[in-house]
Amino acid sequence: MEAGDKKYQVFVSSTYEDLKEERQEIMHALLELDCIPSGMELFPAADEDQWTLIKGVIDDCDYYVVVIAGRYGSLGPGGVSYTEMEYRYALSAGKPVIAFLHKDPASLPAKYCDKTEEARKKLDDFRDFVHQKMCKSWSTPQDLGSVVSRSLIMLQKKHPGIGWIRGDQVASQDATREILALRKKVDELESKLAESQIEAPKGTEQLSQGEDEFSVACTFDSTGADGKDYQWNWAVDTTWNQLFSEMSPLMLHESNTVRLKARLSEFVTRRVGDDLKKHPDAEGHRRVRNIKVDESDFETILIQLSALGLIVQSIRTRSVHDKGSYWTLTPYGATLMNRLRAVERNAG
Repeated sequence: MEAGDKKYQVFVSSTYEDLKEERQEIMHALLELDCIPSGMELFPAADEDQWTLIKGVIDDCDYYVVVIAGRYGSLGPGGVSYTEMEYRYALSAGKPVIAFLHKDPASLPAKYCDKTEEARKKLDDFRDFVHQKMCKSWSTPQDLGSVVSRSLIMLQKKHPGIGWIRGDQVASQDATREILALRKKVDELESKLAESQIEAPKGTEQLSQGEDEFSVACTFDSTGADGKDYQWNWAVDTTWNQLFSEMSPLMLHESNTVRLKARLSEFVTRRVGDDLKKHPDAEGHRRVRNIKVDESDFETILIQLSALGLIVQSIRTRSVHDKGSYWTLTPYGATLMNRLRAVERNAG
């Protein structure tokens, strides 16, 4: 059976009235990829409970996409929109999902945006939740169609679906059942793997982390009010979250130990300056300079962040002249960095 003989079914979830043109672009993109689109406008009238029908269609699909713009959508019985209910159900069913978020919802016409504060808050919370998984951005209907097309091709390569084939091309029933059982097992394992990548590794509960404190020893020079130079042995009290928040952006791709130590020194320098202002023996001291972070403490920080599953040493091949060690974030590390560094919207 050739891969091209299969047609993949894709569930398209979104609000409807405000995204008719965008949904039309998505439908065209899917048909050009020989996919079978499914969505609310394709549901037939039926006496069957609507949510049961929706879940059944999602179960039959190979892939799930959700488009989010300026509306949260009509609410189900529990006060959650059908769009969010569909997205959460697709995740729980282990479907490969990808979300497409409007780049600037504030630029949308008022008639395409929620009017109540409650609805806007629910939409913001939903967008934040979606950001934890694979998502892309778009600005125009034509842009959306192009992004969906490229993203679905990549999703098919990463998560090959079961697909649909013509009846005259179907293998024996026993072979089909075995293939489906194996596919389901693979999907379950991939789902568990994806979940584990954004959670703390098992066994790290007893390690110092988060808001637990850690002291970074250092030495530095300063000039006192009397004009004389002084040498200090100091310890900056901080937390693991503060250390990781400071160093993690350098490892979005990867960073060597030299740059990481330099970033740590910058952080310690700022903290020392603040500490000296409060220290009774350092009144009038200025021009803090020549700060040197304790090498052992720096190594402990790298080891601890690695043991917590936040960073991993890069194994990419480099020049024979480059003997440095390089570090990069794990998926869990990237998730924690976003939680620590992302700027929240002003509630006012």
